[in-house]
Amino acid sequence: MQALQGSTVLGTTLRNAQGTGLRVMAVCSKDVAAVAREHLDASDVIVMPERNAAGAALPWGLGHSIAAGVTASGDAAGWLIWPGDMPFVRAQTGLAVAEAMQNYPIAFAQYKWRRGHPVGFNAELFSELMNLTGDEGAKRLLSRYPAQGIELNDAGILQDVDTLEDLRRMRAEAETAAGKES
Repeated sequence: MQALQGSTVLGTTLRNAQGTGLRVMAVCSKDVAAVAREHLDASDVIVMPERNAAGAALPWGLGHSIAAGVTASGDAAGWLIWPGDMPFVRAQTGLAVAEAMQNYPIAFAQYKWRRGHPVGFNAELFSELMNLTGDEGAKRLLSRYPAQGIELNDAGILQDVDTLEDLRRMRAEAETAAGKES
């Protein structure tokens, strides 16, 4: 796990998500489940299986992850999809998207008119969400249902950590920001 702000990328993301006061669940591989359990109750960490009972590799994409999380929390009023590699999304951003999805089937954070995460889906999309598969996640739902962008002053909605270079750049930005706050 990659270190960031005294934690890890996932740990920082989970801490920010917990700042919303909403229930937070992590859907992850067994490789990162221990980190998720450091921040969440074990019952809120869903480990995606890598193989079926016969030992064959199982497909695992964003759609599968969303479906697993939604299925495990079927009584929720909605779901915020907040990728674990987005440590700079602010808790207030998550709350703004959660509030908007009370009025729209889908709401998403946007910064300077660019769509980012989290993306919120209200409960009326439960059956659609629990049947997602593949790597595209919920993109087809965004094209089929009314979605409302929520313009927010949070550039973190566009920043994910996909590479070590992303992490180096984000660490430098965090240090610069911390220096300005002093």
